[in-house]
Amino acid sequence: MNRRLFLKSLAAASTTAFAGLRSAEAALPQAKITRVRIYQPPNLNQLFNQSNMLCTVETDAGLTGIGEGGSKDTLEQCAGSLIGKNAFQIETLWQTMYMEWFYPPGREKIHALGALDMALWDIKGKAFKAPVHQLLNGSVRNYMDCYPTGGVGGGGGGRGGAGRGSAGGAGAAAGAPPNAGRGGGMSLKDRAAATIAAGYRAFRIDGGIGLGGNVFDVHQRVREVAKACKEIREGVGEKGDWTIDFHQKFDFPDALRLCRLIEEYEPYLVEDPTRDEQFLEDIPNLRKMTTCPLAAGEEWGQRWNFNPLVEHHDIDYIRATLPNVGGITEMMKVAALCETHAIGIVPHFTGPVSTAALANCLAPFPGPVLFEYNYGERPVDYLPECLDFKQGKLYTNERPGLGVTLDLKVVKQIGEVTTPIHRQIYQRPDGSLTHW
Repeated sequence: MNRRLFLKSLAAASTTAFAGLRSAEAALPQAKITRVRIYQPPNLNQLFNQSNMLCTVETDAGLTGIGEGGSKDTLEQCAGSLIGKNAFQIETLWQTMYMEWFYPPGREKIHALGALDMALWDIKGKAFKAPVHQLLNGSVRNYMDCYPTGGVGGGGGGRGGAGRGSAGGAGAAAGAPPNAGRGGGMSLKDRAAATIAAGYRAFRIDGGIGLGGNVFDVHQRVREVAKACKEIREGVGEKGDWTIDFHQKFDFPDALRLCRLIEEYEPYLVEDPTRDEQFLEDIPNLRKMTTCPLAAGEEWGQRWNFNPLVEHHDIDYIRATLPNVGGITEMMKVAALCETHAIGIVPHFTGPVSTAALANCLAPFPGPVLFEYNYGERPVDYLPECLDFKQGKLYTNERPGLGVTLDLKVVKQIGEVTTPIHRQIYQRPDGSLTHW
């Protein structure tokens, strides 16, 4: 089916649907997936959990979706499950990629699955000529508040594909005491004030960064961070906010000690207070012993990981992000879990396409949202259209799909999948999928 015929059939389907026709002919016409291409951006992030690898999903209807995440090998394996399938059956395709192999997918594969899921939602939005956030019931907010990883005036290059000159840089720019002299000559207090003045909601301090070399003295660090937090609170003022990332560097006793030392400075949240492996044991105990709001989960996968802490109100915010959780399909299930239990979402910074996808799927979320954002107002060279950001705030737009366009002249194609790769999978009598 070519694009013109597809759009005609789509228009006819829409007309009959609005006229009240209940037959199957009024359904969205098929768009068979024919090809998945994999592209490497010029600033590839080698960390798999922050991968900005790109992929496109092509259909015989002339519609192409853009996704981001994964690696060449994981994308190729997942993509084989899509070839020949109807691009609009997103839930079925997600379940197929998830269940078609014997072992449940690990975090690396979930990242790739999330990238392809993102592209499928982009296709559906383009088919309806509507932004994804409209397909998800429409935005409930005028904008999304942000905070930069390194604050304003930090200097240095951003992480996660942010490039040079980012408002939120890594290393010295990550709000790491005692580095007042390393942030462009600005003190932590001045940088915190400048960040709020630039329109951002909060300033972030990295309590887990080292002081040089490979030595991390936990006890010394607790004292230094507590002093820095006092300075930051003075910088953001009564109306500003600040966050702190413990970066999983502290064992429970030191995490508790630091939380208690900074309670009086009222952080917006304390992120990753202990090791990921101990979250389910440590965070519920920490919750009972400190008044600091807690956040966790940037390294986690699907809703099953988040559920215990969310259901028991052991955290105030989850750090779920895209494509890490498995794409928009899974993110909306995580968001529903958070809405049920009145938990906010503060996604970890991610690639630019994933950030655009996050804006689309969190704009309809009625709970608290705060974005960690690393791109400032400058464009991304290989994405002529992508992010709508101004003065510390991220906005949705009305462009179809994810609202992203990809300049293929700037990126390098490194893979292509056109052949189906299917493994054993079972169905219930009604046709729905089930596990091995």
